[in-house]
Amino acid sequence: QVQLVESGGGLVQAGDSLRLSCAASGRTSSIYTMGWFRQAPGKEREFVAAVTQSGRTTSYADSVKGRFTISRDNAKNTLYLQMNSLKLDDSAVYYCTGTQQAFMPQDRHWYLYWGQGTQVTVSS
Repeated sequence: QVQLVESGGGLVQAGDSLRLSCAASGRTSSIYTMGWFRQAPGKEREFVAAVTQSGRTTSYADSVKGRFTISRDNAKNTLYLQMNSLKLDDSAVYYCTGTQQAFMPQDRHWYLYWGQGTQVTVSS
C-alpha cells in the first residue's frame, strides 16, 4: 500500500508563488510516474503535471506550462510542484497522485494512488 500526503497549500495573491509537497510512504517502489491534479468547485478533476520515475521527463497542462514546475526527490520520496505567477483560475484543491504506468497519462483513471488534497486559493 502507498500513502501520499500533500502539504504547502494556502491563500496567496495573484502573481505570488507557492510550492506544494507530497510525501510518499509505504510501497513507494511500486510507483513509477507521479503527478498533480486539481479540482475546483463544480468542475472535473483535471491534470496539472506529471513526472517520470527518473525525474528527467515531465508533462504539463497547457494552462500551467511555463508557470509551474514539477519535480521529485526519490531519496526523500517527495514530489513537488513549484507554482509561480499564480492566477485566480489556479484556485483549487490540488491532489498528488501516482501510477505504476511508465508513461505520463493525463487521464486520472490511470492513477492508482491519491492523496487527500491541499487547498490553494488565489485572491485578487
